[in-house]
Amino acid sequence: MSNRIENVFSELKRNGKKALITFITGGDPDIEVTGKLVLAMEAAGADIIEIGIPFSDPVAEGIVIQGANARALAGGCTVDKLFDMVKRLREKTNIPLLFMTYANPIYAYGKERFMAKCKEVGIDGIIVPDVPFEEKDEFENECTRYGVCLISLIAPTSGERAEKIALEAQGFLYCVSSLGVTGTRNDINTNIAELIEQVKKVSSIPCAVGFGISTPKQACDMASISDGVIVGSAIVKLIAEFGRDSITLVKEFVEKIKSSM
Repeated sequence: MSNRIENVFSELKRNGKKALITFITGGDPDIEVTGKLVLAMEAAGADIIEIGIPFSDPVAEGIVIQGANARALAGGCTVDKLFDMVKRLREKTNIPLLFMTYANPIYAYGKERFMAKCKEVGIDGIIVPDVPFEEKDEFENECTRYGVCLISLIAPTSGERAEKIALEAQGFLYCVSSLGVTGTRNDINTNIAELIEQVKKVSSIPCAVGFGISTPKQACDMASISDGVIVGSAIVKLIAEFGRDSITLVKEFVEKIKSSM
């Protein structure tokens, strides 16, 4: 398990604070700006950053992140280019970095080779939303071998599975707040607090809530019942609109979210 992820949550807990985890799609609008966005979000208060590996069929994503995937792929973003970018970033930052990806790009790259490269460049963990908990052994051995956290997801529909998933989870538990795909939402109506309570009865794993959090008020509400919040589509929307000129705007938005927590 990544010490960086564990250390972030431990330090925040000691100080009575919650984690802000931000997401951007790698290569949108281009690799250079992606690297600058990572550093800007860290400066704005992000505690952990997810970088999406663009894929042609991102089944868990709504229209905003689908568009970012299409732009990144059209711009020539590849897995190797993202690995190179992370390697360069590691000269400037020690923030935990995660790859959000799908099973297909990992298989295409080669499981062993992919995890070895994650370790080499300094990727702390991966999130693979199209691989259910029951099939996590597809990647678990390689993740363990190279010290890469395989982040598990639970949802309001997980039921009794949530406790089993929590007992074996690494890093933190990604708690999906809403049914369906990613995207900004006006309201989060699922009873995510009950789901987190269920987890906390069996495990001390940190719980971070994602899917749909797009305003400081939503971030504040979700932070009050969890160990952290995950914000993605709202940031990707800014990047879609302003492209290479989005860095300052993203930084200001992340600062607002962080201060609300």
